[in-house]
Amino acid sequence: MKPATFDYAVPRTVAEAVEALGDTERRAQVIAGGQSLILEMHLERIRPQLVVDINRIPELDGMRVEGDELRVGALVRHAAFESPDAVPGPLGTLLAQAVVNIAHPPIRSRGTMAGSYGWAHPASEWCAIGIALDATVELAGPDGARSVAARDYFLGPFRTARRPQELITAVRLPLLGANTGVSFIEHRRTHFCFAQAAVGTALTVDDGVISDVRIGLVNSADRPVRARAAEDALRGSALGALPVGPRVHDDHPFARVGRIAAERDAAPLPEPFADVAYKRQIIAVLVARTLLEAAKDQRTRLTARQEDHR
Repeated sequence: MKPATFDYAVPRTVAEAVEALGDTERRAQVIAGGQSLILEMHLERIRPQLVVDINRIPELDGMRVEGDELRVGALVRHAAFESPDAVPGPLGTLLAQAVVNIAHPPIRSRGTMAGSYGWAHPASEWCAIGIALDATVELAGPDGARSVAARDYFLGPFRTARRPQELITAVRLPLLGANTGVSFIEHRRTHFCFAQAAVGTALTVDDGVISDVRIGLVNSADRPVRARAAEDALRGSALGALPVGPRVHDDHPFARVGRIAAERDAAPLPEPFADVAYKRQIIAVLVARTLLEAAKDQRTRLTARQEDHR
């Protein structure tokens, strides 16, 4: 199928883009990478009369560290995060582990993190990481600029707090301290399918005690989920008292935390190849595995720092 006829605008500034999006009668849609929008237009599930191409707006490109945050411009492609060295510290590792699960190289070379936030698919890797890390979405609209915390931004499948006349200009992610270990693991039926479930975890340890833990769940509800009940069950535990071996057995504390996440934090929806019970089982296993891998990563980083100070 071919998309319905539409007009095409190429603004050169954010102000011009916002002005174009103000034409609500033509159901304007923003395009950066177009990896989701174009498919929906071909299937005629979305029929915009105006497509606003933001690729010629220089101020939307690039990412940089500002204070204790990483600011990711709306035109930064997925592929920019494939190297763990692209972003300082453990955050770079977490983003690199997540991005390889996003489709395949041609998609990653065009799609953007901001586009994922705009689309708000429940199976988005970036959105779950944003929820876990307390990301902030920067928006520009007719009334000026505003910022929305990720926890308030996602309202449901493909629904967000962004108003039709607003443009996502950037996503801000908090940097992770050197005492944090990370892990991201995804489960899919086939390589190019959306995740049946995935989990991103950041585990912070101070003086041998888990001082903070952040767990983001992918495709585990109608929107990205932070597993707060599971986090609360683990926070304050002594990491040295937890076995960190090659695998997690059913009686391991991480396995118990995984079951809490699956039963109390997740609200999975059934799919053709994964009913609710199956998805809860996947979530429990992935949470436990990411906690194990994050603990290993934290110990590796600690050992490296100790050797550097000798």
